[in-house]
Amino acid sequence: MTQHRKRNKNLGLVELIAIALGGMVGGGIFTVLGISVSMIGSLTPIAIIVGGLIASLAAYSYVKLGLYYKDEGATYSFFKHTYPNSSFSASAIGWFIIFGYISTLALYAYTFSSYAISSSDFANNIWVRKGIAIAVIGIFTFINIWSVNGMGKIEDLMVYTKLVILTIISIILITHGNTDFGTFVENMSVDFEKSNMFSILIVASLTFVAYEGFQLVINAVGEMTNPKKNIPRAIYSAIALAILIYVVISIGALFAIPKEEIIKNKEFALASGAGTVLGNIGTNLVILGALLATSSAISGTIFGSSRQMSVVAKDGYFPKILAVRKNGSPQNSIIAMALLACILITVGGLELILEFGSVTFLLVSLLMAIANYKIRDKTNSSTLITIISIIGLSIGGFLILYYEFTNEWKQMLVILLLYALLSFGAWKFSKN
Repeated sequence: MTQHRKRNKNLGLVELIAIALGGMVGGGIFTVLGISVSMIGSLTPIAIIVGGLIASLAAYSYVKLGLYYKDEGATYSFFKHTYPNSSFSASAIGWFIIFGYISTLALYAYTFSSYAISSSDFANNIWVRKGIAIAVIGIFTFINIWSVNGMGKIEDLMVYTKLVILTIISIILITHGNTDFGTFVENMSVDFEKSNMFSILIVASLTFVAYEGFQLVINAVGEMTNPKKNIPRAIYSAIALAILIYVVISIGALFAIPKEEIIKNKEFALASGAGTVLGNIGTNLVILGALLATSSAISGTIFGSSRQMSVVAKDGYFPKILAVRKNGSPQNSIIAMALLACILITVGGLELILEFGSVTFLLVSLLMAIANYKIRDKTNSSTLITIISIIGLSIGGFLILYYEFTNEWKQMLVILLLYALLSFGAWKFSKN
């Protein structure tokens, strides 16, 4: 048994950072970029930094709980162990977080296919786009089933290559754009007068969504070396790198691309801007970076969320067959995650599903902070930092709900309906 465990502990710090960054930098930043620029213009980098600080507050409780429980069930298991007498609450948390991951997995694959065919004659063919999205999920499902170590090495290659590409593109945009640093600072001053702090905080809360994925590190606790050191190092390093990447991307876009074009094109604004500066080479380079970004996000999400699904199923809150493992790998859960994501892609409405995943991510982060506060003596957590985390995440949740109700109230009602359906499923399984 000891030899088996040693043989399977293949994920070091480099792989763990790659898994976290793979889950975070997956295309969401480009959507957030368009929304942010439309609301606060050149102040977007500031909102991105604040969003990263909020994510760091959320990460604090995840790190403390992860080191204390050392359970790959992560969010679900932390809540279950902290509140052992509430089976429905544990089941509901399990259902919410798993379906949140399924929604983001579907969106990553859909974004991959959109970029992949953006320059072809099939760019507007919805079924070709969906077919490619399903195919790419199939590829990374096979890789995750095939080898944990193989997945880790491929994730390393994709993540660090995409970081280099996106950084190069952003620096080129900054140095070759029509806006210089002095003009950019002036634009920030003008936008600050037009906007208010409330708008900046709303955008920061929406930007928080782009940091979803750092929790995937904890899902790999059974397959990592030296969890005590590598969990906090991997999570905080990944968030810091994500903040840096997002800020550089946003500044590059604002230097080289007119605000109107960023707002109009959203996900493809960076490709358009690079195309203006570098021609087809720039456009193709951005597309390559986007494909690597979404690929690593797909792989990291399948890896982490499937292990969490297996833990939930083992406790009886999902069908028991999803708890079965082969050589330590939750292959049935991996396949189930992939199939459910493919169904979402086929049905459509991914933007709505993404909003559900976003709200879920912030909600469960708040619940983790509350759970950590309850056992702060056991997790050796700072009372002050934990309280600040609870307050910050509560404000962020309120601001997102406020934004949704004032801008997309119909969409918010559908999200609430989805929560009701998932709550019913969680209740049925918790009864048994």
